[in-house]
Amino acid sequence: MKNAIEMHEEWKGKIEIKSKVDVTKLSNLSLAYTPGVADVCLKIKDDKSLSYTLTGRWNRVAIVTDGTAILGLGNIGPEAGMPVMEGKACLFKAFGDVDAYPLCINTTDTEEIIKFIKYIEPSFGGINLEDISAPRCFEIERRLKEELSIPVFHDDQHGTAIVVGGALLNALKVTGRKIEDINAVISGAGAAGTAIAKYLLVMGIKNVIMVDKFGIICEGDANLNSAHQELSKITNKNHIKGNLRDAFKGADLFVGVSVGKIVDEEMIKSMAKDPIVFSLANPVPEISYKDAIEAGAKVVGTGSSEWPNQINNVLVFPGIFRGALDARAKDINLDMMLKASYAIASSIDEKELRVDYILPYATDINAHKKVSNEVYKEALKQKQ
Repeated sequence: MKNAIEMHEEWKGKIEIKSKVDVTKLSNLSLAYTPGVADVCLKIKDDKSLSYTLTGRWNRVAIVTDGTAILGLGNIGPEAGMPVMEGKACLFKAFGDVDAYPLCINTTDTEEIIKFIKYIEPSFGGINLEDISAPRCFEIERRLKEELSIPVFHDDQHGTAIVVGGALLNALKVTGRKIEDINAVISGAGAAGTAIAKYLLVMGIKNVIMVDKFGIICEGDANLNSAHQELSKITNKNHIKGNLRDAFKGADLFVGVSVGKIVDEEMIKSMAKDPIVFSLANPVPEISYKDAIEAGAKVVGTGSSEWPNQINNVLVFPGIFRGALDARAKDINLDMMLKASYAIASSIDEKELRVDYILPYATDINAHKKVSNEVYKEALKQKQ
């Protein structure tokens, strides 16, 4: 069997541009290009909104990365990030029929990234920020959402939060819990962990304890950056101090978006009865599926397709952009994200729910359509 490097040498890139128009015919050439295209240009000059109906902008998303937080590999640079971005573009097309373009840029300066994306706005209907390290990613997304008139979505933050939310909804059903009654611990306070914590609190979770490499995040700690200071005000309401092992005690839910092999079976055993464990670090999870089950976890999800309950944000971004683009939304907001989580969860009939089947498979076309339909309807509702 060929390995990934051999296949990439054979593919020489995973995406390509194909013409919709047969320009070898003179009649088509004169319409698609000169002289006919001049009339189209002048139409758009007079009304820029026509760029959505007279060009492919309506279906075009830019995938922008600076290569600083690539897929569990860290800061490997924009060139090395390209294979991931090309793969993401494939997923956009396969599951949302969205034309996505990987743009790996050679700057890590926050202002330069914001400026670059503002410059390219006229070419795209949406922006997908990808694999930009925290805390810069928070400021970049915040500014762009304020300053652009097209949807901006940081998938590492919100895509991950949405799919975790969908997984949790069904995990609660199979464990007989209510979201307002559970306590959670999250390992990793970067882009994904921060977004998940805020999102789960909005969904109604009782309390979240955040843990980073320095230990439990607690209000008043001297070593907190600005993003963690904000987090400390809404999490850890009992002001618990200590390390990850301390945070596990009595928790109903663990979400790991940090590094591999930092959770052991004793930590799982210290949780509440029938705990829910989402161990999502890639390529090596915080605790393996098998070890978590053996330690007593009732529901376990990982980021891997090798085990049940793969928690993969590919269930989110194609559908959420499809819905937003079709509705000509100017933003992807919290209400749209919540609709996406509930759409993912409801893609499995409740009669089919099991501890090892809480999420549809990433290749489930119906699940992607359900996400896009619900996001589309919510976006239109907000326009009324």
